[in-house]
Amino acid sequence: MSVQEYLEKHLLSRRIEEAVNAAVRAKAPDPVLFIAGHMRRAAVITRVRARQILDGHGAPAVEVELHTNKAVHRASAAGAGALEGAAADAAGGSERWKILARVVADAVRVINDKVSEALVGMDPQQQAQIDQAIMDLDKARHKAELGANAMLAVSIAACKAGAAEKEVPLYKHIADLVGKSATTLPVPAITVINGGKHAGNALPIQEIMILPVGAKNFEEAMQMGSETYHHLKDIILEKCGSDSCNIGDHGKKYDLEFKSTKKSGQNFKTADDMIVIYSQLCSEYPLVSIEQPFDKDDWEHSKKLTTLELCQVAGDDLLMSDPECIKRAVSEYTCNALVLKANQVGTVTEAIEVVKQAKDAHWGVVVSHRSGDTEDSFIADLAVGAAAGQIKTGAPCRGECLTKYNQLLRIEEELGSEGVYAGENWRTVEISGAQDNRSIYG
Repeated sequence: MSVQEYLEKHLLSRRIEEAVNAAVRAKAPDPVLFIAGHMRRAAVITRVRARQILDGHGAPAVEVELHTNKAVHRASAAGAGALEGAAADAAGGSERWKILARVVADAVRVINDKVSEALVGMDPQQQAQIDQAIMDLDKARHKAELGANAMLAVSIAACKAGAAEKEVPLYKHIADLVGKSATTLPVPAITVINGGKHAGNALPIQEIMILPVGAKNFEEAMQMGSETYHHLKDIILEKCGSDSCNIGDHGKKYDLEFKSTKKSGQNFKTADDMIVIYSQLCSEYPLVSIEQPFDKDDWEHSKKLTTLELCQVAGDDLLMSDPECIKRAVSEYTCNALVLKANQVGTVTEAIEVVKQAKDAHWGVVVSHRSGDTEDSFIADLAVGAAAGQIKTGAPCRGECLTKYNQLLRIEEELGSEGVYAGENWRTVEISGAQDNRSIYG
């Protein structure tokens, strides 16, 4: 490594310049002693260590500890999702867990060796440079070598260290990275009923959520959501029994009886049929958002539904938080909202960029957890700092869900009168803080 490369890697030129400027401002009688002391006080990354932990499903996940010369900052991220293709076909039960454990073990090994070496000496406040160093270690499409979830855990830990060095809350540090001065509390999309393949009932719809847009603040929104959830649970218990209240995880035809033990074989719907059904639901109920209404590859019918302008159409598997997919969807008007799952992106910097991309298109943004998330509450701060307007983190139960909601309650209390709840502007909160448009989610 040349002298110039060493200086650039450790940002020494900038750090020395900052120390000299501080000495001048302080009119230090002994500038050399002052500069040496100032350099020692500045935080630098000294080590990055990773380990395997368990996520909300008891599955292997990555946790990272980022050490500076001042403190240790911990972060974790949910797994990248279910196994696909041949791995999914071959894996069942315990075998699937073994495969995930091997993936996590590989990620831990790479973080402890390559990632730690690449980040040692860097300033934790320089999020973009840190994330670039991480990305340089995995140039494969979809972060296939290191894994987007492992990269995100390192990136989040660095973000927390940067906030600590600036002595500001994490959401404020994120707002600075976004380039935004104001902060906005998101409207929570609170799951009240689970269905689909992840729940033990016959409902074909994966999630039914409520959005308390009429609440005066986030605390009241959570009260509305939590009370509705528990009251609805009591009603379902009384009418349908305890089996209906298990907590869920989360050219084609759609089988609306795919979970029924008494299939008629007659309830298959085409994508055009589903558009009719969605239209009827929107006219009969205060339905304001539909997430992933069609197969992940069905761009045609997603566009047809979006152009009807019945409600927000949020792209999840359709987009995979991929900038190229978002660009195409904006161009073709395939949907009008992004479901942001940060571990699909890979780093904090990339997550911020896709939020900006969606906001520039006047889209809604739903910062989302993952099924089987960890107890890390980072996405709560991300939703506030990036002014997303919406957050989806499950039902008001289970620790990995509640930790995000509770962090948002703390943030609102800390902000006091400066805290603005997105409310009726849940779809149209802008990065700049200005907004307005017609609001429409359930």
